[in-house]
Amino acid sequence: MSTNFSTTTVGTATWQRVEELARLGRETHLRDLFAADPERGTKFLARANDLTLDYSKHRVDVEVMEALLTLCDSANLREATEAMFTGERFNSTEDRPVLHTALRAPRNSSVMVDGHDVVPDVHEVLDRMGSFASKIRTGEWKGATGKPVRNVINIGIGGSDLGPAMAYDALRSYADPTRTFRFVSNVDGADMHQATVDLDPAETLFIVSSKTFTTIETLTNAGSARDWIVGALGESAVAHHFVAVSTNAEKVTAFGIDTDNMFGFWDWVGGRYSMDSAIGLSLMVAIGPDAFREMLAGFHSMDQHFRVTPWPDNLPVLMAVLGIWYRNFLGSQAHAVLPYAQELSRFSAYLQQLDMESNGKSVDRDGVQLTVDSGPIVWGTPGTNGQHAYYQLIHQGTSLIPADFIGFVTPNHPLLHHHDLLMANFFAQTEALAFGKAAEQVAAEGCPAALVPHRTFAGNHPTSTILVTQLTPGTLGQLVALYEHKVFVQGVIWNVNSFDQWGVELGKVLATKIGGELLASFDDTTLAHDSSTNALMRHYRATRKSE
Repeated sequence: MSTNFSTTTVGTATWQRVEELARLGRETHLRDLFAADPERGTKFLARANDLTLDYSKHRVDVEVMEALLTLCDSANLREATEAMFTGERFNSTEDRPVLHTALRAPRNSSVMVDGHDVVPDVHEVLDRMGSFASKIRTGEWKGATGKPVRNVINIGIGGSDLGPAMAYDALRSYADPTRTFRFVSNVDGADMHQATVDLDPAETLFIVSSKTFTTIETLTNAGSARDWIVGALGESAVAHHFVAVSTNAEKVTAFGIDTDNMFGFWDWVGGRYSMDSAIGLSLMVAIGPDAFREMLAGFHSMDQHFRVTPWPDNLPVLMAVLGIWYRNFLGSQAHAVLPYAQELSRFSAYLQQLDMESNGKSVDRDGVQLTVDSGPIVWGTPGTNGQHAYYQLIHQGTSLIPADFIGFVTPNHPLLHHHDLLMANFFAQTEALAFGKAAEQVAAEGCPAALVPHRTFAGNHPTSTILVTQLTPGTLGQLVALYEHKVFVQGVIWNVNSFDQWGVELGKVLATKIGGELLASFDDTTLAHDSSTNALMRHYRATRKSE
């Protein structure tokens, strides 16, 4: 197919059919849908590998789902999927393939990019990562004073931080308990200071993750880390206490890192899709090469499910079209992701970048202004904490907020009575959101009439339930790939480029300019910003001078 893939479904007869169904069913309540079909809870169910998706508590029926799935055909989703998997230049604005799926391709497979098979390259880096991780874990790698590494700090930002940090928290029960792992991303000096203040430099290794080795936040933090090491151990210690995940050998060398300790990845790996590349080096050190490869196998199993499974049984596709239904046809602006697992405390934050940086676009692949809304606002925290915070708004507020509930059958801890209580809340919340509590029922319970409106729950709040056997490296890979492909499907239907992120550039350019101005000596006539920014900068400078 053409590398200039671009197909719009908006305004087509298929799109108009879904609009009609939305108008007809806008007042339909989940109570009625369940009453009309006693088997609904088992019909609207799909499985893939270790994941079970229950989407019965959505405001859809068979007719709506069939209409939504036809959007995939109208958008040529199957062709777009093959274009991505086979290395076509799907990222049109940067003229690059989109091949994060190649990062988890088995060693005996083949993925061609411009006539070159990239799979051997991927596994060469994985093998080098595995060798390095093993040296750290066995104590073979020594610091400048001969002490083994006990502390590993990953320095990155965006995808170079969110992925490995999220995955480390998720898989902490699989991690080496004798070592400390921390992640620094914020250029706020408090982040670096707090990460190092209680550590011994002689036992600390930094992994600096920046593809170009020019990212200002990452290099600022890396420079402070370097000063900390050099101040304690001397200039020659840098080579023993730093490794790089980068492709810029010149700048890595200039920093003092031996290029033998540089791990690369490729232009066809987007930052927010990179946790299973060398960007995951800190994670591999934490959980070990075997567990890391188990995670890759989980990714790959979901890749294969998405690539070949018919739409009605395809988990990423089902989740994607349900999101389209609420965003474009029922007026929802937000989407909550609510994992009932403390280990997934950073999962929603990870998905914020994956989803909003990918599909937060206002023009289509051809540069034409969109006429419909694209990506939703993604947010959430682990249950049951959220129940005592913002669930009030979801239950009784005025906003329509579809939510994904993610739960696990078997926990990674021995406190089973805690887990049963957690999962009781997990199941109860989706039931309460779906069916609510009618005013008549509240009144029948003897509630004073004046309080009935306050204690009534409208229900009809849609949720997906994703039930997983256990949180393991493999199932984490499946979960992340599930959401990667969901975002891809929605991008294809909206006809946006989900793989560029020009929206992050303008603020960074201005920050570089302003940073220089804050450090320089200037008078009022040298500032050329708006009146608000100028005034704020003057106040900042004046206050800093008085300190």
